[in-house]
Amino acid sequence: MRILFDQGTPAPLRRALSSHEISTVFELGWSTFANGDLLAAAERDFELLITTDQQIRNQQNLAVRRLAILVLPTTSWPRIQRHVHEIEREIAAIKPGEYRELEWRD
Repeated sequence: MRILFDQGTPAPLRRALSSHEISTVFELGWSTFANGDLLAAAERDFELLITTDQQIRNQQNLAVRRLAILVLPTTSWPRIQRHVHEIEREIAAIKPGEYRELEWRD
């Protein structure tokens, strides 16, 4: 799957998801894009956006998007690292245009 990491998504997650083709907003020079522009650009080349922006659902009309969005509850790599298998399961199950937010109690 072609995955785009948003600005707050920790880069070490890339190694844990090595079976996917991953780019970052920073690498593409898209760090200054507003969310709407970022989503439009991402839809052209990616299937999934992984972000830590928990407000994206309230800021954008996601109903018209083909891009799947997975929201992580934190930017903390140590916390995310403990849930890599759950993230992998969500990636495998997510459908085009779907929005999912992960929640962890640790």
